[in-house]
Amino acid sequence: MNAALFAVVLSLFSAVAYAAAAVAQERLASRSPGTGVVRMLGSGAWWASVGLNGGAAVLHVVALKYGPLTVVQPLGALTLVAAVPLGARIAGRRVGAAEWRGTALTLLGLAAILVTASGPAPDDVLSGSEAVAVAGVTAVLIGLVARPGTRPGLRHAGASGFASGVASALTQTVTVAATDRSGPVLSVQVIGVALLVAAFATGGLLLSQTAYRGGLGAPLAVVTLANPLAAAVIGLTLLGERLQGGAAGVLLAAGGAG
Repeated sequence: MNAALFAVVLSLFSAVAYAAAAVAQERLASRSPGTGVVRMLGSGAWWASVGLNGGAAVLHVVALKYGPLTVVQPLGALTLVAAVPLGARIAGRRVGAAEWRGTALTLLGLAAILVTASGPAPDDVLSGSEAVAVAGVTAVLIGLVARPGTRPGLRHAGASGFASGVASALTQTVTVAATDRSGPVLSVQVIGVALLVAAFATGGLLLSQTAYRGGLGAPLAVVTLANPLAAAVIGLTLLGERLQGGAAGVLLAAGGAG
């Protein structure tokens, strides 16, 4: 099994685990819409969802070692595909026709993105200054998106997606740098970026929990779109990743994202 295929397989399992965690978070949030952070920390169901997220994150981290951001991150859209039947089964209903159409369009769009984004395993990483700059810009963006106002669920979902996407980009830097035998495993850069990963991953989890109070469908879709968008911007602008097919490839990828 080559590196790219291995990354895809790991991403598939990761997406299913993330979907199960999202369904669990939504049910918990809908049952206790006013629950605060302290009460959530005392809930066994919430910790179970955290465990699912943790397992999915481990699979995702390994996938980022073997596949580029522009491939691994879009595969997160499969979280939507898995969440549709999972959510319907737990709610005791059938999947609707509109949901099946949405699932088919998601798979079609994902296929278009993967055709243009296929590339070699990553070997470039963010420098210390680039990681700090990315973290700073993302923190400001999250603050702007998540500020009080209308449609808090969708805005918190967008902020969660940005946080998780940047956490993935930083995770790839940690993974590649830590496994590079030409340098120390626990360098100052690796430790510093790992702390940023922990901060953004935790923030993304808490923001998504807040977003799911208004339901699962729209917030999960926004999280799933914002996540690869943030990671792809970093991959294309800072890590030297490229889309295949030139201008036609860019148009195909944009159509798939749409």
